[in-house]
Amino acid sequence: PGPAALVPRIRRGVERLGIQRLSHIIPTHIHMDHADGTGDLAGVDYEEIVYEGYGPGGVAFMVVCLTDNRNRTASEMRKAFEKAGGQLGAGGCVAWMFEKKGVVLVDGGRHSEDDLMPAIDAGAEDVTTEADSLRIVCDAGALRSVREALEQASVEVQSTEQTMIPKTTVEVGAADARKLLRLMDAMEDHDDVDQVHANFDIGADVLEEAAAA
Repeated sequence: PGPAALVPRIRRGVERLGIQRLSHIIPTHIHMDHADGTGDLAGVDYEEIVYEGYGPGGVAFMVVCLTDNRNRTASEMRKAFEKAGGQLGAGGCVAWMFEKKGVVLVDGGRHSEDDLMPAIDAGAEDVTTEADSLRIVCDAGALRSVREALEQASVEVQSTEQTMIPKTTVEVGAADARKLLRLMDAMEDHDDVDQVHANFDIGADVLEEAAAA
């Protein structure tokens, strides 16, 4: 697949967290969901490794991989970053730009923010309305408590997960967005990649322009 084909995947990743705005799309966390049986092969040991680096435009990346050969994966990650005009860095070089948080999505068509008071009491830090969902952000350690508080209050939870949320984002123009799409495309194709966290901020119009180029 090329960059244009990746746009719907990015949007699905964005929608999964309820972070879709027509004029402002900020994909920060995308599951690649490779159905390759990683970790299930007898006699093969896999380890989780997080690769950090900078993509085009100074965008920070954290790429979570499951691999049975860290040297091979590191080499391939380095090549992917360099080909896109970025650079793979040392461990910890961008981790400080992200915070581990819990994210809970609630159906915004069935519930209002008033229904989420139990979540606030249980440790929710922020509630926003995005697309058709109410998005609750909390400390990662409070995720279970927030979910259980909502369920006890008969609030239907759509999804919960832990993710890395950037403290700040980098606005990206069309030229760098094209390079970023190519880098994300490489991540999409790589069997070892499980999750991608990044702090790029691409407006919807820029995304369309980049995909069409």
